[in-house]
Order: sequence, then C-alpha cells, then structure tokens
Amino acid sequence: MAKYYFLSLTLLLLVGCSGGRQKNRVIEGESGQELVGTIQLSGAFALYPMAVKWAEEFKKLHPGVQIDISGGGAGKGMTDALAGVVDIGMVSRDIYPEEINNGAFPIATVKDAVVPTINVENPEMEVIRTVGLSKEQARKLWDKQYSTWGELLGTSATTPIRVFTRSDACGAAETFAAWFDEKQEDLKATAVFGDPGVAAAVQKEKLGIGYNNIAYVYDQNTKQPYPGMTVMPIDVNGDGTITPDEYFYDTSTELIGAIKDGRFPSPPARDLYLVTKGKPEDPVVISFLEYVLTDGQKYAEETGYIGLPAEQLSSEIAKFKPE
Repeated sequence: MAKYYFLSLTLLLLVGCSGGRQKNRVIEGESGQELVGTIQLSGAFALYPMAVKWAEEFKKLHPGVQIDISGGGAGKGMTDALAGVVDIGMVSRDIYPEEINNGAFPIATVKDAVVPTINVENPEMEVIRTVGLSKEQARKLWDKQYSTWGELLGTSATTPIRVFTRSDACGAAETFAAWFDEKQEDLKATAVFGDPGVAAAVQKEKLGIGYNNIAYVYDQNTKQPYPGMTVMPIDVNGDGTITPDEYFYDTSTELIGAIKDGRFPSPPARDLYLVTKGKPEDPVVISFLEYVLTDGQKYAEETGYIGLPAEQLSSEIAKFKPE
C-alpha cells in the first residue's frame, strides 16, 4: 500500500525550527518588514493536505514563521479554535449558528467533496460501475438495510457488504450524510478514526465501502486513485444507471471539473473553512489567511482541491483584512 505523508500517526507538520512559542510580530529586516512568530492549526483531515502545502509555501516567503498543523477532525478544529488552543481551526462542514454565537469566525478557503470509496478488487465491480450509488441507496446502506452487495445492486450476488464510517466528529461524515438528508450520528457502520483510517480500511477489505475526501482517494502526483481503492460512482439522477455524463472518477482532474461545473452534487461537495476565535487581529495570522486566499489558491487543484471564484475570495478577504 502506498505510503502517504498524511498517514503519519501524529499528523503533525512542524514548519521551521523547534522551540518555545514567541509573540507574533512584524519586524524591520534587511529587505523591509518581516514576519516573526508561530501559527498553530488543528482540525479537519479534509483540509490537512491543503494546509500543509500552504504552510510550506508561506514558509518560503516568511522563514521567520513556524506553522504547526495537526489533524483530528473538524470537531476538534472548531473546539480548539474556540478554546484558544490553536490560532486557526480547520473545519470541513457548515458552521453552526451556536458556534458563530460562541465567537467562531469562519473563512471559506477552497472547495472539495466526499465520495463513496470501494476496494478496486470488489468482485461486483462491473455492475457497480454500471448502476452506481443513489442517495436513497446510500441512506439505506448506512442504515444497515443491506447485508449483501446483491441487495444493494439488485443482483443475485450473496457476497456480504462491509460498511465503514468515521468514529471522530468530522465534516466528511456530516457532509456525506447530508447528501441523503441524514446526520453523522445516523450513520450505522463499522466506525474508523480519520480519513486515513477509512481509506486504509477500504484498501484492506475487498468487500468494503466507505467515504473519503478527494485528497485521500487520489494521488496528488499521478491524479489516479491510490492503490487498492477507487470511487463508486454516484447515480446523480437516481435512475439506476450511470450515464457517460455521470462518470468522471478516473482521475482527480475529471472529478474536480465535474464539481466545478455542477455535475457532481453539493453536498457532498462543500466549502472548507479556516476558523478563528473572533475576527483575527494577529498580524502573522492575518498575513497567512490573506496568502491562502490570494497566491495560495494556485496550489488548490494540484493538491486535489477546487479554488474559490474571484468574487468569493474578495468577499472572504474583506471580512478580516484591517481597514
């Protein structure tokens, strides 16, 4: 199985040197004003690979800034941000009104999607790619109403179906469940921690099905699915047949194109957020957020995400940029 950098047990990126945290500030350097300090992020696995890329590129421009990033799920990102444990929480779902009331300040950054994932050696693959998965079938599947692949696909196959979901409070599960009008707590299946965990479970279980964010399905370099897994196509119109205009999963480039032009439904496509506690005032945090919404957007597609439209980017920047 391929080794992914995001499968690290610690899910921790340390960009810069180690040591105690210092006060963030802007200083006068040899080449003008320079940023110095540390930014800490935690939260959604969905946004983790993108945040790592942004951190790497931001560090090249501002070597005096250290950026620490840890995963743990959207729920952890929101909790950590509101508790002041981190500067920025990564959240991969809609922001709840009560979170806004508690001080959450969300900034949309990029878009991605959650897709149903299966093992590439599934014995029913020919039928799977012909009929796909409708939202009604998904609702029943994650409600334990199917016990075999034949029941799901409408065939005589008696091979058992192994269904996976997330054990951590996360945007992927919430968004995937929202596709068929449910919530994460309604999903009944074998619970696995994290996006990497679900991907690994599907890769190991020939008869398995789960759901993953795009970045955990497709290799960033080849744009092909990682070894051992593939996407079960979504039957968008629910007619029981995957038509040519509904199949766009061979590469991440095709899938991103379908999300852009609306052929892939939303949900499970969604915006991803960076969240601070209140309007950000730290100059280093503000500079990082502005970078994410400007030059950082050019790294979105190569990392497996979709950049936001120019009008939306301008609107997001205006929310926090000092006047």
